Amino acid sequence: MSELISVPEWGISLAYLVAAILFIQGLRDMTHPRTAMRGNIISSIGMIIAVVITLVAFEILTWELVIAGLIVGGLFGVLLAVRVERTEMPQLVGLFNGFGGGASVLVAGGELMLEGGSIPTDVGTAAVFSGLVGAVTFFGSLVAAGKLHGVISTQAVRYTGEQIVKALFLIAALVAGAYLVIQPDILADTLQTDMVPSYWLLVLAASVLGILLVIPIGGADMPVVIALLNSYSGLAAAATGFVINNTALIIAGTLVGAAGFILTVIMCESMNRSLRNVLFGGFGEEATTSEMEEEYEGQITETSVEEVEILLDAAQQVVIVPGYGMAVAQAQHAVAELAELLEKNGVDVEFGIHPVAGRMPGHMNALLAEADVPYDKMRELEEVNPTFSQTDVVIVTGANDVVNPLANEDDSSPIAGMPILEVSNAGSVIVNKRSLSPGFSGIPNPLFTNDNTNMLFGDAKATMQELVNIYKENH
Repeated sequence: MSELISVPEWGISLAYLVAAILFIQGLRDMTHPRTAMRGNIISSIGMIIAVVITLVAFEILTWELVIAGLIVGGLFGVLLAVRVERTEMPQLVGLFNGFGGGASVLVAGGELMLEGGSIPTDVGTAAVFSGLVGAVTFFGSLVAAGKLHGVISTQAVRYTGEQIVKALFLIAALVAGAYLVIQPDILADTLQTDMVPSYWLLVLAASVLGILLVIPIGGADMPVVIALLNSYSGLAAAATGFVINNTALIIAGTLVGAAGFILTVIMCESMNRSLRNVLFGGFGEEATTSEMEEEYEGQITETSVEEVEILLDAAQQVVIVPGYGMAVAQAQHAVAELAELLEKNGVDVEFGIHPVAGRMPGHMNALLAEADVPYDKMRELEEVNPTFSQTDVVIVTGANDVVNPLANEDDSSPIAGMPILEVSNAGSVIVNKRSLSPGFSGIPNPLFTNDNTNMLFGDAKATMQELVNIYKENH
């Protein structure tokens, strides 16, 4: 084993300062699609610097073990990046949040066990916060990821006395935390050094609380929950930074906590719902596909790819509105090819992007960018809505709630007030769906029965590719 390297204190401070600057610059770059990848790389370099200097300077690991850890972690990251589908990104983010929360719990607990003797009040308070929030984040994230991945029922699980049960576990966690903070002398010597039992009781109660907090929330709201848990994981990490007196961890955790909270607010605003409504409300009962078929019976107009091709042939301006269904079908390449063909024929084509169309902000933009759709062709909701009245044809593929006019027309609707893409103002609307199944909100969509709407049933990828092939044959 090699000799441990001594790093002066100024060297540690300088490394943490560099890491903090890289974190901030990385976050700044992530605010725009063009610079997002650079921001991710810069932030990663900052984190590597912070981790390596901590492990080496405090003589926790030798260089050989640090390098081995980087290789193993890097390989694991590459494997995940290659194997996980883009539609599975929300649940992967959820797991990352959970790992961050779990790590905070273990690091804070480990530090308490190493302290020995009395625990300073500020350290004990920070450890309690880290244990409580970290445990809620870990188990809440596991449930959220499980719901998004379909291994746990996406239905909201409600029961009598739900709020009382959650309150009891929260009180139990707070009592255990208060015992740790207020009476550290009682825990001195054997108890504190070997087990710090009140801390682990707190973690146990908070773990159950994390499950109870997320299990009553429906799958449609899971992306918002994951964004909130992302904020929690940052706050838990920042608290752990205070426990072990690590500046880099405090800065990184604070940035993650703030960014996660901002993302949560953006998603709530995109659905015109309060965070309280997401956590304790839900969209209500979800209608089935058969119920929707009865609702629309005799009112919809079905079309074919041949008829759509004729419609596109006469169009001068086309807007494509992608949704989660397109992402699931991996139809982005066929959609991008169709847009390219139309533009070669003199048609002006743009993409209308709703903030939560791909379940999380930026998800749909990344998917289209993968198919080489130029960023300047992707229009945000506020930009594209005024243009629909001048648009000849709108193709809605795999989207539902984000184009539902009930949001503007029915104050009693679960999505009332939610900003939508107002595609019904266009000359013709083509809605590509597998069936008449409801969206996440579980309510009918009157857009389907409009006079200017034609339903093009079928898998998004197969249908768009067929449309591309017919368009090629005729041009």
